[in-house]
Amino acid sequence: MIVMKFGGSSVGTPERVKGVVNIVKKSIVQGAKPLVIFSAFQGVTDLLIEAGKKASEGNEKYKQVFEEITNKHHSAVKELITAKRFEQTDDHVSLLLNDLQQVLYGIYLVKEMSPRSLDYVMSFGERLSAFIISEAFNSIGITADYLDSRIVIKTDETFGAGRVNFAVTNTLIKNYFNGNNTLQIITGFIASATENETTTLGRGGSDYSAAIFGAALDVEEIQIWTDVDGVLTADPRKVKKAFSIEEMSYDEAMEMSHFGAKVLYPPTIRPAMVKAIPIRIKNTFNPDFRGTLINATVATKRNPITGISTIDKISLVKIEGSGMVGVAGVTGRIFQTMADASINIILISQASSEHSFCFAILPEHAKKAVEIIKKKLKYEIAEGIISEINIQSDVSIIAVVGENLKNMPGSSGKIFQALGRNGINIDAVAQGLSKLNMSIVINRNDESKALNAIHDAFFLSEHKTINLFIIGTGLIGRTLFQQIKNQLEFLYNEMRMEIKVIGIANTRKMLIDKNGIDVNDWEERLTQEGETSVTDIYFEKMKKSNLPNTIFVDCTSSEEIMSCYLEVLSSAISIVTPNKKANSNKYEYYLQLHKAAKKHNVNFLYETNVGAGLPVISTLHDLVFSGDKIIKIEGVLSGTLSYIFNTFNGENTFSGIVIDAQKRGYTEPDPREDLNGLDVARKLLILVREAGYRLELEDIELENLIPEELRGNITAEEFLNRLHLFDDYFEDKRKTAAEDGSVLRFIASYEDGKASVKLRAVDSRHPFYSLASNDNKISFTTVYYNERPIIIQGPGAGAKVTSGGIFADIVRIANYL
Repeated sequence: MIVMKFGGSSVGTPERVKGVVNIVKKSIVQGAKPLVIFSAFQGVTDLLIEAGKKASEGNEKYKQVFEEITNKHHSAVKELITAKRFEQTDDHVSLLLNDLQQVLYGIYLVKEMSPRSLDYVMSFGERLSAFIISEAFNSIGITADYLDSRIVIKTDETFGAGRVNFAVTNTLIKNYFNGNNTLQIITGFIASATENETTTLGRGGSDYSAAIFGAALDVEEIQIWTDVDGVLTADPRKVKKAFSIEEMSYDEAMEMSHFGAKVLYPPTIRPAMVKAIPIRIKNTFNPDFRGTLINATVATKRNPITGISTIDKISLVKIEGSGMVGVAGVTGRIFQTMADASINIILISQASSEHSFCFAILPEHAKKAVEIIKKKLKYEIAEGIISEINIQSDVSIIAVVGENLKNMPGSSGKIFQALGRNGINIDAVAQGLSKLNMSIVINRNDESKALNAIHDAFFLSEHKTINLFIIGTGLIGRTLFQQIKNQLEFLYNEMRMEIKVIGIANTRKMLIDKNGIDVNDWEERLTQEGETSVTDIYFEKMKKSNLPNTIFVDCTSSEEIMSCYLEVLSSAISIVTPNKKANSNKYEYYLQLHKAAKKHNVNFLYETNVGAGLPVISTLHDLVFSGDKIIKIEGVLSGTLSYIFNTFNGENTFSGIVIDAQKRGYTEPDPREDLNGLDVARKLLILVREAGYRLELEDIELENLIPEELRGNITAEEFLNRLHLFDDYFEDKRKTAAEDGSVLRFIASYEDGKASVKLRAVDSRHPFYSLASNDNKISFTTVYYNERPIIIQGPGAGAKVTSGGIFADIVRIANYL
């Protein structure tokens, strides 16, 4: 024998009821002997409560709600019952509805609805649904009896949540089923007290009804049919990658249902647990799926956790006082006070010093709880034994559940690491000695982010999801999208990394999709679906998305975007950027950015600030972190100026080489932005700061290569047209250098606190003498590398190498996460 219980969503419409009838029929054909328990039709219990409430308020609109209930059930009879049985079925339904109408009218007259009356009103939901469904079975030739569970389930007079008298109930159930082989269609949720007053087993009590019948009859299995594929690893509305748990223990199921897993009513497990009866959670709309089996013992699991549940609205009551240290009885009095006020404590966390502790309760009880504690402990407060009692609202509890938590060292660390690396602060932690459940209190705004971070860490550890918000779709941005597209398969298969582009913005449009934007058609979607780009709104939406493993990628050189970095880092979002303006801003802002990244445990990476994709900054970091000291920095840090002076060998004029460089795309649209040396000065400033020295941009001695006569308010075209007038000036410099066997190089240098960026002549003994094409070359002289400095050389400009450096930074952060 098995018990099959179907919830309200399973019988929400007549079509769904037909599907349920077919499931039961198939079970019978396969040799099972089911007894079937039903909840009220979907939404009916809520309508019954609403009708009762309106009636008790003297509001005649209860009649409209009653009409809705009436129409719903008569429509079900019309669609489910054959002509032969229609009249007697419809008449019985009408009698039940007439009884309900009379009860509601009585409540309306006295303007009061007691818990006893409410239980009676709610009972009509199950009584109507189970009776109609029993007749639906009879209509297709399957003989079925309707069983009103009030006949056999007996409780005390705790209306709203009756306590079952198992001794009497078990006897009545066994006697009823003794020799009775007819299919029984049973009302869930309802019972009766000693004097036959109608009681209920609490919301969700139809599950409990199934367990009561199952335990009394020692059935082989209790099946709970709902609208999801069993118990999931997390709430699928918050964790898109949640999946069905194949098997779990009673204890795990109890913990998860207590902390918000909606598919199972907590008391359900107890009767089954006592008799060691398996419970299986099945999906009415996917009946062939195995579902979740809940049993006394489960097969050995590799994963330390089974699932993650949440209670998303709680309040944390915090109590502090040095006078509590070593004083017995204070906490006991507080908890007794809560019990006397019928306030349930969900979680308790106490420091071993006894100086403070906190407990979690439902928000609606918070104010009352504090008031009665202050009243109860007024003398302790007056004497300073207790110094502070406050409420922290808008917090959530995340419960990480799994029997293997106690067997796998490092599991707790993995949880904290997943949260910490996503900038999620923990307010309180509680774990029982069984180590079956670790409960963590966090800010409610971080709930979804925390769930996904923990879920990824344990269930999807083979594949880490990285969420990107990219701003800037110029040459660098476009090239980055192409590189992401080319590397997606490799990263997924070899690096176990899933890159998802969530947001894209440029100066015209912005688009955010939490499900991800396909890199194959990002441009089309941005054009067609994107809204007008507003920087503040883009950043606000990025923060509100609050996704784990989020990286903001700035592919612009915008000061406006750079000014938002502090806000981004403070929102626990990592940054990757080639934009030099942040790190070359005022030193105080530079420090603020790095302190914010450290404080919020996120990454701020900018390898491409200097040398495009060359490992310049990472090498400098390695030197500094290893304890080495930077004595001298020299570098040709501009690919544009490197090309110009590497090519300036007397065969072509200076102006001709500049024009050629612009045509090749080596220069900015206005070459003066390269020739003024400011970009090189910014790069040197960044290197000096990364080496551990304080420096401002104005401290750098900068040689501007633009002739003074061409620095005025003229266009780039006019500049190029007039640059030839100064060819002799630059040629004289070249010849002078050549006479000494030297060449011209635009060199940035720092030594002994002095920084300069200027055109210098270097001979063949200098490492920059042999530069070619548009290469950058950087030299670090250190305490460890004194006689022969470290040299880094390679292409220092170009969309491919720059976006490649950006991509490498993204992968670095992904590996960290």
